[in-house]
Amino acid sequence: MALSIATFSAITTSATLYSSGTVSTSAGLAVYSNSACTTSLSSISWGSLSPGGTATETIYVKNTSSGLSLTLNMITSSWSPASANGPITITWNQQSTVLQPGASVAAVLTLTVSSSISGVTSFNVNINIGGTNS
Repeated sequence: MALSIATFSAITTSATLYSSGTVSTSAGLAVYSNSACTTSLSSISWGSLSPGGTATETIYVKNTSSGLSLTLNMITSSWSPASANGPITITWNQQSTVLQPGASVAAVLTLTVSSSISGVTSFNVNINIGGTNS
């Protein structure tokens, strides 16, 4: 009786997704890259991501208004290409947080790339952080 052994090699494939982004705020808010709120932040580079991947970035949002509590919100706009909006999403953990005058909060932004994304190799998007008088 002869014994035969079959060997299979694994095939691995990947795709690189370059990304970039800008951060803008409404009057009375400022965004920083450090918890002391001394280094202003105006853009985020998400690095290279694969389909199905996620990346996080911690930013610090400060209420710079005097006497106004602000309820925070975040939206994205100006996706380029427009087809990136949907297969790529950006969320954060501070939606509807009330920020008192002079106070700051750490916010974690999460970028998620759909595992079924196709036709997008790079993108740009504006991240708009706002505050409404509460």
